[in-house]
Amino acid sequence: MDVERLRLLREVADRGSITAAAEAAVLTPSAVSQQLKVLAREAGVPLLERSGRGVRLTDAGRALVRRTDDVLAALAAADEEMAAYRSGPRGTVRIALFPTGAAMLLPELITRAATRGIGVSGRDPDRPVGEVQAMLADVDLVVVHQDERDRPVGTARLRSTELLREPLDVLLPPDHPLAGRDAVALDDLAQDPWISVAEGWMIDDVLGGMAKAGGFSPHVVQRVIDFRVTEELVAAGVGVALMPRFVRLARPLVRVPLAGIRAARRISVVQRVEATPRPAVEEVVAILRDLGSELARAGQLDPVAR
Repeated sequence: MDVERLRLLREVADRGSITAAAEAAVLTPSAVSQQLKVLAREAGVPLLERSGRGVRLTDAGRALVRRTDDVLAALAAADEEMAAYRSGPRGTVRIALFPTGAAMLLPELITRAATRGIGVSGRDPDRPVGEVQAMLADVDLVVVHQDERDRPVGTARLRSTELLREPLDVLLPPDHPLAGRDAVALDDLAQDPWISVAEGWMIDDVLGGMAKAGGFSPHVVQRVIDFRVTEELVAAGVGVALMPRFVRLARPLVRVPLAGIRAARRISVVQRVEATPRPAVEEVVAILRDLGSELARAGQLDPVAR
């Protein structure tokens, strides 16, 4: 049944006549009569009956008006709730983060968002940055990491907000000859076997770019995605690796900063470009920016200029 026809029926019940209902709805009496006839056909029973020169509601009409009160009250409540969503950050925001980014950001993001009435539904798929557009078909936000020298993700349909620049260190076993240095030049490791990630992923891009700048080709002996596996391989003496500075280690390994070269991953949050973004989504982006700045200060990283 059409809501506006139900509203007209209630106007007749409240105001006592079709003429009065028509005046309130800024319609002609004949237009109101036509709409109520359509409503009666939709209901399948008579809703009005003649009473003197006017009309009155049938029993079925009065029953439908009672239900109409419930329907219109529910619609009013829904409208108020939607207005709250439009004017303030509420609801649940779906976000995908790469695994180490999820470990670094997601727990505090969930906690802070909850204090502002926002739910966060997180997931941690390990997918390359080139798949962001496809991922945004299922979530509101995607947190990505890239070689800082790469162009930030962004198109006419996507907006990228930088959160953090995280330096990459060299991860060495404790007995490595260079483990005691304050910093190590990349060409000092030109003869070492390397543990990297799959080709086309951020760490491998950085390693390849740095090696090319240093004039050598790294000897990659293993390619793994999980940094925990990387730790185990480094601990076993299989090779050395690049490791983002904020990744927590489970093994007693040695991180050594790189000397004479800037190597870092850029961490950003990507969202669809929308004419009217949801306030809850914008609030989560703001929280992520705060977390990025705090991590930068705590870890003596490079904060993103606001």
